[in-house]
Amino acid sequence: MQISENLKEELIKFFKKSKKADVVTTYLFFLEKKLKIDPVLFIREKKIYQGREELIKFLESQGKLWRETEIKIQFQKESVNDQTTKIYICPFTGKVFGNNTHPNPQDAIYDWVSSCPENTERVDGIRVKRFFVSEDPEVIANYIVERRAPIKKTVYSSAVTGKLFNSKNAVIDDFVENQIKSIPLVDVPSQNRFSIEEGFLAFIQDKLQEEKISAFVETLSQFPEFTLFVEGWLEEEATG
Repeated sequence: MQISENLKEELIKFFKKSKKADVVTTYLFFLEKKLKIDPVLFIREKKIYQGREELIKFLESQGKLWRETEIKIQFQKESVNDQTTKIYICPFTGKVFGNNTHPNPQDAIYDWVSSCPENTERVDGIRVKRFFVSEDPEVIANYIVERRAPIKKTVYSSAVTGKLFNSKNAVIDDFVENQIKSIPLVDVPSQNRFSIEEGFLAFIQDKLQEEKISAFVETLSQFPEFTLFVEGWLEEEATG
């Protein structure tokens, strides 16, 4: 039950903020700092765990955090191929529509140039619908780009939300940010809104044994800075 200088400073700050803190609250604050406990609430399960790492390891071991899955990445359909005999070309961006790759290439080029962001030519305030047409095989050949075959990629889906992520770490980061929140140890035993993970509950029950709290009070009494608080607790116990 040793109290380091750093921990003593933490307790001094605690007492300045909580001048009427009872012995159990103070003891739980001491344990939180000394053992570096950072309880977290898993919002979806409405259950409190001893810490973020413990929760993540548990969910991973149960297959409840992420799932490996495979997606197919389809690349854009080609606009021109070796079967194309006529093309319609935007003079502002070079976008092209082929007569065999688009069901209505002439309508498509009209629609495109009329809303093309790089078309600054106006007639009576309206964008001009100017475009090029070619049936020259050599011109058409300039626009043929070999289409990349679809590829498969392994990604990870959140077992909690179903959202896809590129890596396991990204799943975990999203989980930490959106699915859990910290809760002070001093608030855990007294709350009744959430359940407490079995191992963490056993830990709390073990630490809250009377002889361990008494040992903490005895250790605290050795520091003059805390005499007033210790005497107050002992007086309450005597009159309680």
